[in-house]
Amino acid sequence: MEKLIKQAKRGDEHAFAKLFQEYYPLLVKYLLKITMNPDTAEELSQETMAKVIEKIHLFNEKSKFSSWLISIATNLYIDLVRKKSREKSWQQGEQIYRKLKWYMESQNEEWSDVLTALGKLSSEFRIPIILKHYYGYSYDEIGKMMKIPSGTIKSRVHNGINTVRKELKLDGEAENDPKNK
Repeated sequence: MEKLIKQAKRGDEHAFAKLFQEYYPLLVKYLLKITMNPDTAEELSQETMAKVIEKIHLFNEKSKFSSWLISIATNLYIDLVRKKSREKSWQQGEQIYRKLKWYMESQNEEWSDVLTALGKLSSEFRIPIILKHYYGYSYDEIGKMMKIPSGTIKSRVHNGINTVRKELKLDGEAENDPKNK
């Protein structure tokens, strides 16, 4: 993979095509989980790959290439959410979840109640949970990707998971804990 990256940095179109072929499916699946919208995931995946072509010379190879891609995709999504919230046109509802569930099932991808519960979280909680628990990144790595302190990431993961547990009614212990009454 290092050889392909070096060739792509030199402008080798064939190397770019191979990198695209290798990483595009990972990118789409990641973006599906954080956007909860197949169309947005596709658009952001394409935008991410375009950004990679434009900025490949900046890749310093200190992290994995996939981490760099996910970092770019995450930041593009955060920018999109900010833009949409300024326009006040960003609305998520049951229709979006049904569409995503249908899309995932039609692609023979697994869909679960956990993904539905994650979809109800705001992106500030959903992104760190997905990066931590689906992709195995550390709190520090996620903090660098999202450009916020790792302690904030840890808190968001913890609070987001508690919300998901309550949504799934898996948090029986929390309901019986006197601190939560």
